[in-house]
Parts: sequence; structure tokens; C-alpha cells
Amino acid sequence: MSAPTAAKIRVLIAKPGLDGHDRGAKVVARALRDGGCEVIYTGIRQTPQMIAEAALQEDVDVVGLSILSGAHLELFPRVVDELKSRGVDDVLLFCGGIIPEEDTRALEALGFKAIFRPGTNTQDIVKFVYEHVQK
Repeated sequence: MSAPTAAKIRVLIAKPGLDGHDRGAKVVARALRDGGCEVIYTGIRQTPQMIAEAALQEDVDVVGLSILSGAHLELFPRVVDELKSRGVDDVLLFCGGIIPEEDTRALEALGFKAIFRPGTNTQDIVKFVYEHVQK
């Protein structure tokens, strides 16, 4: 009989809204997977309801949102509201993409613990997840 293994951190990577560019999200998803996480990628053009339902159904520890369209201040609060309405209020939230520095406080107030912008080393994202999720 083998020794029990630690549960993997489950991460949902999602692309809210009509943004159709997902290369960055896929790179982050792969880095997290290669780093030992179990990653669920929702694909592009997800509604806040679809993202929250996926987080609930997949019982994730982390939700990472990726956006390039500039609609983060409209869409991210709706995702957070949908998560809360489903009782998913114990997940680590992070986001990335084209997000102006001046929007940092508003996103932190929503509960996002990190904002990763273009040029971020993917290993910094993996390290962040491991440092902030207790399994």
C-alpha cells in the first residue's frame, strides 16, 4: 500500500466576457499544471454565471481570471457576486491581463489577492498560489 499523497490544489482559469484572446490564460494554466496543480480551464467567452458554476462544480481552491478587453471592473465584480451567491466564498482569487495600475485598489477590495500583468514570470504565479492556499 502506498503512502497517501497530498491533495492537489485545484485551480480554475477563466476568461470572462467577449475577450477571445486566451494565449496568456493557457500559458498560466500550463505553468500551474506543470507546477503540480490540477487545472480546469473554462475556455473563452464565459459569463460570470458560467465561471461561478464551474468553480462550484469543480470544487476549486483558486479562481484565476484573465482579461484583455478592459471590462474587468464590470465583469470581475459580477463573477465575485456569482461565486458568493453559490456559497463559493473561500477560494483564493487572482487575475491577470491588461489591467491598469489605477484599478488595483478596486480589484483588491473585491477580494483579488494578486494582479498579474504582462511580463509576469509564470513561476511567480505558481509560487503565489502555493503560498496562499492551505491544503
